[in-house]
Amino acid sequence: MTKPNFTKTICALAVTTAFTSPILLAQEQSADKKGLERIEVTARKTVESIQEVPVAVTSVGEIELTEKGISDVTEIQQMSPNTTLQKSRGTNSTLTAFIRGVGQEDPLWGYEAGVGIYVDDVYLARPQGAVLDILNVERIEVLRGPQGTLYGKNTIGGAIKYVTKAMSGDTELSVKGTVGSYGQKDVKLSGQIPLMDDKLYLGFAYANLNRDGFGKFLTSALDGQDRENYNKDLQAYRLTLEYRPSDDVFMRLNYDNTEDKSNSKGGFRLLPSILTDAPVPDSIYDSYTSLPTWNKVENEGLSLTVNWDINENFMFKSITSSREGYSPTNIDFDNTSLRIFDVPAIYDDEQFTQEFQLNYQTDGVKLVSGLYYYKGDSCGQYDAILDVLGNALGLPGYTSEVGGCSNSKSTAVYMQGSFDLTDKLSLTAGARYTKEEKDAQVFNAVYFGTMYPESGWVPGFVRDETLVNASQNVVLDNNADWSRFTPKLGMEYQYSPDMMLFASYSQGFKSGAFNPRATTNEPAADPEIVDSFEIGMKSDWNDTVRFNATLFMLDHKDRQYVTLIPDPDNLAINNQRLGNVGKSEATGAEVELTVLATDNFEWYATLGYIDSKFKEVKSVTPDGTPIDITDQFSITNTPKTTGNLGFNYTISSSVGDFIVNGNYYYRSKYSLVEKGNLLTQDGYGLVNFGVNWYSEDGQWTVGLHGKNLTDEEYLVGNYPFVDVTTPPYSTENPGPGTGGDTTLIGYYGDPRTISLTVGYKF
Repeated sequence: MTKPNFTKTICALAVTTAFTSPILLAQEQSADKKGLERIEVTARKTVESIQEVPVAVTSVGEIELTEKGISDVTEIQQMSPNTTLQKSRGTNSTLTAFIRGVGQEDPLWGYEAGVGIYVDDVYLARPQGAVLDILNVERIEVLRGPQGTLYGKNTIGGAIKYVTKAMSGDTELSVKGTVGSYGQKDVKLSGQIPLMDDKLYLGFAYANLNRDGFGKFLTSALDGQDRENYNKDLQAYRLTLEYRPSDDVFMRLNYDNTEDKSNSKGGFRLLPSILTDAPVPDSIYDSYTSLPTWNKVENEGLSLTVNWDINENFMFKSITSSREGYSPTNIDFDNTSLRIFDVPAIYDDEQFTQEFQLNYQTDGVKLVSGLYYYKGDSCGQYDAILDVLGNALGLPGYTSEVGGCSNSKSTAVYMQGSFDLTDKLSLTAGARYTKEEKDAQVFNAVYFGTMYPESGWVPGFVRDETLVNASQNVVLDNNADWSRFTPKLGMEYQYSPDMMLFASYSQGFKSGAFNPRATTNEPAADPEIVDSFEIGMKSDWNDTVRFNATLFMLDHKDRQYVTLIPDPDNLAINNQRLGNVGKSEATGAEVELTVLATDNFEWYATLGYIDSKFKEVKSVTPDGTPIDITDQFSITNTPKTTGNLGFNYTISSSVGDFIVNGNYYYRSKYSLVEKGNLLTQDGYGLVNFGVNWYSEDGQWTVGLHGKNLTDEEYLVGNYPFVDVTTPPYSTENPGPGTGGDTTLIGYYGDPRTISLTVGYKF
């Protein structure tokens, strides 16, 4: 039987639909409708209509965020095809981001992101604290595909841009309060005050977000612990000073601070413990623990943006920023009340960036150019506590400690231009040259007892610094440097005033890295490279139908994994180390459709399809024989199909306007771990529904929102520490793994929630 070529079929269907369905739909619309909204984005570092940008980009604006009740950046994945944005396993604030099958699974210091996160054009280097709550936001943009020319390193999958609101100039104050399921109680406050009319403005925003847990820690080895699991306890604020000394100059000084004191997230035991009384809980949100349940994520940043319109053709922009993050956390890998496999850890990082842009625009030519500097220090430490194993060996306990830093500096120069060759045909060409230096240190220590990262971690614990100093060994102290040229080339054809066709090639790279878990002074892995090809269309039909489609393919090479690799100085010696051993590829399609059926009714649909797989992963046997271990690897966090179907309906009345909306979001099955995946989440769908009311005077708003109304249970992460290779064990009959227990742990997305938000603008 011949296997159907689904990739070619769906691509052909997307292209055919692009030229037929919108025409038929548009013909059914009347000519006097209010028309589709013009959406402006800064995907190419200049303000443009989304329909004029030859890039696969999704933009979600302030009104849509509010009316859908979106609470943080992870929910944006529902609006963007082939996108995964999820909270990482043991915390509420660490982001797992994948676009088109490209991202970064491990958030440990030293590893670099595959999807860049930006707040007001400031790059966030670390995933800790990157689950950004919606506070005073103008829009969120999702750029799919490598952004190596304009955005630089670590955007090989794409970029997420979080854009805050600029001030209007008037005195404003807005208050919102939300109550909801699981004791949700949120307060948001935002406003602005003119300090000098038409010159100087002070803006502020504050959020206090609280919710009880979706589940409980059923048992704890420590007294007095907060037993809420999957809870929320977060405060954030932002202060902004804007100054307009003239019509041509704009300055913005911004400070933001976030403190997340939500508990560490306990996982769900998918197998009963064989070492203690820890059966599979009744609720997927219940857990057990022997660690403290507290957790903390602190982030703060300061940025200064200066815009200067030099003349009608040239514009200069400077972005200066400094950020710091500190995250002590508790991750109970085994999720029992015994110290079988506990990992208390600290993440500590800081960064400084400076970017200068000089942009030029005239008839037929648009140029964006810049210089970029980045300096970042990312440090951390974790203690792997395996006391049950230590006790079995006759020891009072056993702790393996790993810590260190990965410090990097990079400079880059870039330029990208669009040139009109004819009235309809234009060329886009750009390039970026990046020079990067990195140095890293890793230390290891072993303690025959229980050790935590700091004194007072648990009541009464004092860290013996004399013992620590005697036990710690620096196993890696090394440095490396790389340079990379990342080009972009594209063609755009304006078929009609409302339809653009485009094709492009782009390249991006993820920085080289030192293994943060190294046990020897191993060399760094080189950067990962992604080459991407796209063809697409952006079209508006009769001002009532918007249809955008993209076909893409990408080649991802030099992927960084830890495996047996020959020593570069002695090929007869094989070491377990980080190296560039993997290659993968993907092809896919993305469709975004919006239909304004009447002035009051709009429906929309998105569809993403991707066929991604590993082509090669190299290793060697202990005796040095080359082997292919590709079958051990899976593209993770990447469903073959993602889809979203929704609507917005406006009802006007004498007491104000009602906006009714709803959507169904679907994800097909996907793997959870890249190497040795044991769990696969089956396909599932989420149903969301909302009703919003705006008063006649525009001062009052009320929103009632229900999410995951069918209460679907779906995995977003896991920890698999079981033996499935040593007979008689298998994937169907797992045996004990690290620490001696059957540790197969799942983390789940949010259950059904209902919330009511009331807002007032003074």
